[in-house]
Amino acid sequence: MTKHVFVTGGVVSSLGKGLTAASLGRLLKCRGLSVTMQKLDPYLNVDPGTMNPFEHGELFVTEDGGETDLDLGHYERFIDENLSRKSNATTGSIYSQVLANERSGEYLGKTVQVIPHITDEIQRRIMSLAGEDVDVVITEVGGTVGDIEILPFLEAIRQVRLRVGRENVFYVHVTLVPFVGPSGEQKTKPTQHSVTELRSRGIQPDAIVCRSPEPLDDHLRSKISNLCDVELRGVVNLPDVGSLYEIPPMLHREGLDEQVCRQLGLDGRPVDLDEWNELVERVAQAQRVVRVGIIGKYIDLPDAYLSVVEALKHAGFDQGARAVIEWISAEEVPRHIEEGTLRSLDGIVIPGGFGERGIPGKIAASAFARENNIPCLGLCLGLQVMVIDYARNVLGLEDANSSEFDPMCANPVIDLMEAQRDVTDKGGTMRLGSYPAVLEADSEVARLYGSLEVSERHRHRWEVNPNYHDALSDGSLRLSGRSPSGELVEFIELATHPFWVATQGHPEFKSRPTRPAPLFVGLMEAARHRADGRAPRLIDLEAVDA
Repeated sequence: MTKHVFVTGGVVSSLGKGLTAASLGRLLKCRGLSVTMQKLDPYLNVDPGTMNPFEHGELFVTEDGGETDLDLGHYERFIDENLSRKSNATTGSIYSQVLANERSGEYLGKTVQVIPHITDEIQRRIMSLAGEDVDVVITEVGGTVGDIEILPFLEAIRQVRLRVGRENVFYVHVTLVPFVGPSGEQKTKPTQHSVTELRSRGIQPDAIVCRSPEPLDDHLRSKISNLCDVELRGVVNLPDVGSLYEIPPMLHREGLDEQVCRQLGLDGRPVDLDEWNELVERVAQAQRVVRVGIIGKYIDLPDAYLSVVEALKHAGFDQGARAVIEWISAEEVPRHIEEGTLRSLDGIVIPGGFGERGIPGKIAASAFARENNIPCLGLCLGLQVMVIDYARNVLGLEDANSSEFDPMCANPVIDLMEAQRDVTDKGGTMRLGSYPAVLEADSEVARLYGSLEVSERHRHRWEVNPNYHDALSDGSLRLSGRSPSGELVEFIELATHPFWVATQGHPEFKSRPTRPAPLFVGLMEAARHRADGRAPRLIDLEAVDA
């Protein structure tokens, strides 16, 4: 029978529930168990698809086109499994389903209430991930215990215990043990209050993961154990670490995975962390600095580009280097060019996005990288602005543009496909999820992927206009990857450049710490060569981690 682990959080937000859940998932996988994960989000949006990145950070796209919470990125990167749209459920989606059920008469005229109808739907979402081929489902409940928005979720995960049996459920509560400067002490009172609130909802945690600036001493562990009614071995300390990749080994040393397996009766093999420990060692040894500029529209919230940053790190470790990110506002690119900031970079990434703001700066960054041999990787919108740059500045089509930004432009090198024009629902014009591509045999992208048939995840509407394919490829620009039909451009590259490559997809979503995305490896390889031509730069680990 599938076992269930529920992860809740208390005291403050952003303690690292997602990373704790993902790390536990990795440990259980390292024991030979089949693991999948889920995030329950309390907000009323049906999904994050219409949310501004400044509001919620990155939107993570799954293989099947689910627009989901960024924590699913952590899950996939750590457990190395492709999740689906079923792995993210919001209050909005749950209420929408319940109301649709009511309208169709499914409740036979009964009064629809939070209990049982909403809580039953939450449980249905949780149980939908269980199955004969799944040993453990790890479910993270978003928000903080005490928030009014998460009460139905807490009630639902309490009821799951009754549905599947106490022996098949494990509750993990992540909390904060702050250090109070004036007294010079770490305080357990916030943890006590948080657990008391959780217990008032009928949930007794089996393990408490205590986040703290410094390791807890035995006295504080015993105090938390006694006052929160949790076994001493269930008080797990997770102090601040230099790298998030150190979290799984630390939780293992604290015995969290062993306790979960023991209580749930899971007969996994002894944990094998060799591959992960090798990763941690590579991270520790990577001291060569490679400076990569991200030309973004949402740089005031770096989480808006979380998967891009992680993919750069993964590729850097593969190259024995650390990617040091330079955040460059797309609207301020001309100033950065004038001040020499872009010239000092080892590589540039032009990431995705929507809307006209910052587009001139992205085009200028593409042109500067192309003309000055700076390695450059374009993602989604990045491919489109690089095509516009090439069309304007190499082919001489000065009015080349995207019909997204100028519907009346004379040369719409980026445009909607014919089938999309009459669709009134913008969501209906999206290419979402995984799409295949066929690569040219002697191309740079084929070398990096090691295959002529690949697939990447997409989230976009506009495409390279087929009417301009011949003109664009009549020179040094190669349309090096297309859809199987040949109608859609998926990859471009510049044959005369160290690395000027772009994709209509989002390869960052499939990058893993132990298996970096090929295009990011190509970028970092070229960027490292550029960096090696400068005076050697060794990394200041404390400055980077800060």
